[in-house]
Amino acid sequence: MTNIGTSKNRNRIIIMNQELRKILASNGATFQDYANGGTIPISFNNDTKAIEAAKQGVALCDRSHWGLIKISDEDRLRFLHNQSTNNFNILQPGQSCETVFVTPTARTIDLATAYITEDAVLLLVSPNRCQQLMEWFDRYLFPMDKVDLKNVSNEHAIFSIIGPESKNLIEKLAGITPPVVSNVGHQLISLADVEVRVAVGSGLAMAGYTLIVSASNAAQVWQILIETGAIPMGDRLWQQLRIEQGRPAPDYELTDEYNPLEAGLWKTISFEKGCYIGQETIARLNTYKGVKQQLWGIRLSGMVELGTVVKVGDEKVGKLTSCTNTNDGYFGLVYIRTKAGGVGLKVEVGDVKGEVVEIPFLTHQYHDN
Repeated sequence: MTNIGTSKNRNRIIIMNQELRKILASNGATFQDYANGGTIPISFNNDTKAIEAAKQGVALCDRSHWGLIKISDEDRLRFLHNQSTNNFNILQPGQSCETVFVTPTARTIDLATAYITEDAVLLLVSPNRCQQLMEWFDRYLFPMDKVDLKNVSNEHAIFSIIGPESKNLIEKLAGITPPVVSNVGHQLISLADVEVRVAVGSGLAMAGYTLIVSASNAAQVWQILIETGAIPMGDRLWQQLRIEQGRPAPDYELTDEYNPLEAGLWKTISFEKGCYIGQETIARLNTYKGVKQQLWGIRLSGMVELGTVVKVGDEKVGKLTSCTNTNDGYFGLVYIRTKAGGVGLKVEVGDVKGEVVEIPFLTHQYHDN
């Protein structure tokens, strides 16, 4: 019998653990209300130090406002296989993958990370997509499906450690060498006698790990990581890095205007698997080279309002979807018409000049791995 959880479980907001909040505040956190009704540490008032740590040492970011969905029972892999772009049928416990949930016309809903365990799949989803995906799954569950869905966001904290020294930090705390290959990349380990699921991948195209921690142990684990040398980093810097790296986000780059091929998420798509929601459109776009626009990075001479039209001369060639100010100047993400060009293209974004550049998180063609 399928159990999708109660309405209360599906719709509840993510509320920050008060003990964790106290520890974050002691580290200098400034908090901000988030769209899901909770609060997040937006900054630790150490931006220069935190960015340096992410690039040269270890930065620690609280991502507990992200959603975590547990999918269990015997049809769990088949269900997710039929719901999203990656191939779940080949995955084994201890492996993980990134996958995209799309509409029947292949418009993007969310980019998620799935961690396969012995008896369930833990699905890490964007902060403002958990309820929508729970309702989406509900729509496609049938009476005979042996699938149990549960929103377990409030039961866990999510931390990312980012930077080239992340592996050494985990090794120092756990006494073991953590995995480095993403698709064979998560395991339960003991950090100072606290059980933590450590997964390869920081959520960005930067070295690091994602930690899934019981909410009751969240404050303790955060403090352990800080005392071992990690530098706290707020969500404002996470957003800056995700733009610089090119990770597309819901409501910005992932909307009903774009499909995952346009969004540069080719690595999340299996072109060999069978039918799934949106598969026909994605296959047709790939077969007939029908990708009309692509997501790129853009270096800018100034700050630009989101949604501003991108032009080459008088010709409209795209739209700006994200923008941030970095230590190296202004940077954004843009969708550019495929025929207009790519890397090196000189454009105007409103009154601001820009140049299209490559970004590490994205790919623009299929690679058979």
